[in-house]
Amino acid sequence: MKGKVNDGDLVTLEPCNPDHLSVGDVVLVRVRGRDYLHLIKAIDGGRFPIGNNRGGTNGWVGHNCIHGIATKIESR
Repeated sequence: MKGKVNDGDLVTLEPCNPDHLSVGDVVLVRVRGRDYLHLIKAIDGGRFPIGNNRGGTNGWVGHNCIHGIATKIESR
């Protein structure tokens, strides 16, 4: 199974309002000083479990850790 974003893909990001995020959105998150693209797995108030497209959950982040949403993903 391929991911939603694969190595070498061109990803267009835009700022986002955490109140408008949905399960399945690909977002740019900063965790411990590093930036990652992850899927939103669920929404619990102002907290979001994030993970990959293969069923894994990597942890929870607050809305303050989400810095953008992927609006376009192009395979290279």
